[in-house]
Amino acid sequence: APAGRRYLSSSTFHVDFEQPFETYKCDGPGISGVDTTKEEVMQYWQTMYTMRRMELAADQLYKAKQVRGFCHLYDGQEAVCVGMEAAISWKDSVITAYRDHCNQIARGGTVEGVIAELMGKYTGCAKGKGGSMHMYKAENNFYGGNGIVGAQQPLGVGLAFAHKYRGDGGVAITLYGDGAANQGQLFEGMNMAALWKLPVIFVCENNQYGMGTSKARSSANPDYYTRGQYIPGIRCDGQNVLMVREAVKYAAAHCREGSGPFVLEFDTYRYHGHSMSDPGITYRDRTEVSGIREKRDPVNKAKAWLTEKAGVEEAELKKIEVSIRKDIDAAVAAAKSADPPPISELYADIYLGQKQNMWIRGADMSVCVGDFAESGA
Repeated sequence: APAGRRYLSSSTFHVDFEQPFETYKCDGPGISGVDTTKEEVMQYWQTMYTMRRMELAADQLYKAKQVRGFCHLYDGQEAVCVGMEAAISWKDSVITAYRDHCNQIARGGTVEGVIAELMGKYTGCAKGKGGSMHMYKAENNFYGGNGIVGAQQPLGVGLAFAHKYRGDGGVAITLYGDGAANQGQLFEGMNMAALWKLPVIFVCENNQYGMGTSKARSSANPDYYTRGQYIPGIRCDGQNVLMVREAVKYAAAHCREGSGPFVLEFDTYRYHGHSMSDPGITYRDRTEVSGIREKRDPVNKAKAWLTEKAGVEEAELKKIEVSIRKDIDAAVAAAKSADPPPISELYADIYLGQKQNMWIRGADMSVCVGDFAESGA
């Protein structure tokens, strides 16, 4: 056998990366591909396919006016979420912006919990009170879901500070889009993180458009992975789940060894508009979107590895797809039949350690609730 060649098990195969890692102030992973297994890729593909079908179900519910308010869909970007989670654990913290449905799933949430939340039902992951932009699962260190552009960036620095203060070995990941990459609070957070060598990874999910504005029109320097200035960074293909995983592994190791923050930029793409109110074709044409679907779709890319490299039959994958679609349909049906939150939830979760009968003043005394005697006033 050629020198250095390793014998692989029957379920192991090699995937070459189509694009190199672009590095800034670091060596990077230094690989042009990776060995993987059928079982590993099957897990990634099933998770991404579930996310894809869930987001398409949300699209239909919104168009049927069963989901109201803001709704930002993640279809097209699934490899970032799944690859990132494959490189870390739930002991690490994640915080993101308002395109957060799939992060909720990746952190242990359920499709029913996400759909119910979108529909304002009590069985939703935030009791039907948060909606699309405010998913949350603190027990697994997922801190949202933030509706204000860029607001999660300094909060992610705070999560990293908590990890360092506790000495628990955790890393915080704070995700943002290219549309939030010019926010002043991002650079304030980067400066603080660098000064204190905080274990935080700033992840730019560059889906090419901030709302309807292309990165070329919004950023004087669209190389977001270099914009930490004094912080090392990497850019790579955000449509390749394995490449995303390797980039996050490298960045997390950098943080865990006490070397301070890191910047990652994932070159990705969203198929829907910025939100459901945006048709997504006034500032880009349909051929651009269809071209990405045809050549770079993250779900289809993983599926091709299974059929072309792992020898999985198309019929087997089709059965899995049908099963997942049935699960999504069942989750939607359960969410539709669930009740909205009771009126008492209007007054709950306002204060930490809030008593059940705590007195809360309304617009006038006739609409106050609770026991005034328990208020301590």
